[in-house]
Amino acid sequence: MTRNRFLDVFRTDAASGLVLAVAALTALILANSPLTDAYRALLDHPFRFQLGGYVVDMSIAKWIKDGLMAIFFWVVGLEIKREIVSGELSSFKKMALPAFGAVGGMVVPALVYLIYNGQAGGVSEGWPVPVATDIAFAVAAFAMVARQAPTSLKVFLLSLAIVDDLGAVILIAALFTSTIHWGALFGALLTLGILALIGMGRKADNWVYFVGFFIVWAFVHESGVHASVAGVAVALTVPSRSRGPGLDSALNEIEHALRPWSALVIMPLFALSAAGLSLTGLTIDQFLSPVTMGVLLGLFIGKPVGIFLFAFLSIVLGLAHKPKGASWFQILGAGWLCGIGFTMSLFLGGLAFDSELYFAEAKLGVLVGSMMSAIMGVAFLAMKPKRVDNAKVDAALPQAPVPPKTPDA
Repeated sequence: MTRNRFLDVFRTDAASGLVLAVAALTALILANSPLTDAYRALLDHPFRFQLGGYVVDMSIAKWIKDGLMAIFFWVVGLEIKREIVSGELSSFKKMALPAFGAVGGMVVPALVYLIYNGQAGGVSEGWPVPVATDIAFAVAAFAMVARQAPTSLKVFLLSLAIVDDLGAVILIAALFTSTIHWGALFGALLTLGILALIGMGRKADNWVYFVGFFIVWAFVHESGVHASVAGVAVALTVPSRSRGPGLDSALNEIEHALRPWSALVIMPLFALSAAGLSLTGLTIDQFLSPVTMGVLLGLFIGKPVGIFLFAFLSIVLGLAHKPKGASWFQILGAGWLCGIGFTMSLFLGGLAFDSELYFAEAKLGVLVGSMMSAIMGVAFLAMKPKRVDNAKVDAALPQAPVPPKTPDA
């Protein structure tokens, strides 16, 4: 990821985090005000879309989750492809630390949730909820203390979140697929194949990929596979190489066009539709329920512990290198910011739970766990631990080889 590209992503996500906070607060106010019935009725209002013989009839909330969020996942897919081709995930050495951290940040929260829900009355199917990271909120929180953090830590945070998003997409495809309609799935694969062939030429106008995205989304929606997977699948067909001298790639152009809409419109709309938790009549039993506490502890404890532990082990084993200039406190702080699950956790919660009661408890766990993670992450990143402590630990770890100096010509 070039410096300019990184700064562009960082600033957009930081701004998105602030807009998301306003949207979430608005949703909570609406859900706990005299306007709550109107708020619910609007989200449940049916919206019919018809193009020729193709008709989709869903509620507004469902359109946001299955329609607009597919565009969000298209942007995620473009980010993943760009970083794998030429960015921070383009080699094993670059991707090792964020990849190991992301794996730990998914495995340990899931285990925390499952352990807590192993008791009587537990609900095991909610384990995917705390594995997600809301990169926009994490970056917004990071921006509060960014002056004290090295650029390498920012890159680590963004790269880890991208790998985390990839893991979330895999979970969605693997766990939340209903009965497959093979005819529709074949139509999606055929369209993707055509887009891939077109992409090999690198000359097609961007509108071709937008049309292709809609066709693939329609097929995937009818196939039984969750429609969000369509976004990532189409992203993989978009060429990342330049169209020619002085020209940008289709991937960069489409991502540049979609990113502000995704970050500043689609995600806030989803937060507005999903974060409305009614606090009326909330009891201590609901707060201490296995679902609520499993999600809360998975985000607040499982995320930072998993990320830090797996990242530390990868460095100790010589598989990865510590971010230059970053302290261990800062790495732990970045891990805690990844405990801000919010929109992605709410998205997974909506897929994992059919019960409104369990989903409401999951929402409570997500909101409280994300808030606690944000506070702790900012606190750790703001700390200035003694340098001697870092030096002692760093001295025991494998160091990156220094290339030999070559004499001047």
